[in-house]
Amino acid sequence: MTVTPARNAVKPARVTKRRAETRARLLDAAYRVFADKGFGRTRIEDICTAAGYTRGAFYSQFDSLDELFFSLYDERALLITNQVGDALADVDGPDTIEAALDRVAATLLLDRDWLLIKTDFLMHAARNPIVAQRLLHHRGQLRAAIEQRLAATAAAPPSRLGTVAEAARAVVAAYDGVSVQLLLDNDTTAARDWLNQLLTALLRG
Repeated sequence: MTVTPARNAVKPARVTKRRAETRARLLDAAYRVFADKGFGRTRIEDICTAAGYTRGAFYSQFDSLDELFFSLYDERALLITNQVGDALADVDGPDTIEAALDRVAATLLLDRDWLLIKTDFLMHAARNPIVAQRLLHHRGQLRAAIEQRLAATAAAPPSRLGTVAEAARAVVAAYDGVSVQLLLDNDTTAARDWLNQLLTALLRG
């Protein structure tokens, strides 16, 4: 009588771990397939094959390819926000702002495969108003998170940028612009240098 409850107590943890592993493998496979084939040409079967799962495993985690993409987007939005936050930590003057911008440009996510995936999905969203609204919401969350990190620093943004919210929007716009250039010339070093110049011009007083 005492053994059965012990078995039942550990069973949910094993199921949770298995589900987490399934989700991680599907996300990893989707990333590779999206980058290779393009979002618009990828089928659920392609991702299942790459991950070694059935459609049932896919639908146990995601309702659609759109839903899976938003999970990938949220992962990378969190990464970008953390990178900006770490770079801007303890900023308290012009000199440290410059050093912080150098760190942002040196570490901010500039992965060409991800940029290809994101650009493909943007085209998909532009033709689907419901998906477009969801993407706008997710991008808004990214800007809000960066705004919080900027607001937590001791230095105010330049007056020409206006509010901290507008400064956060400028950071995202600079990142988007660099992303387009990276897609065209595939030169990460040049992209980071350009990003540094843009952020310095935008955020230095």
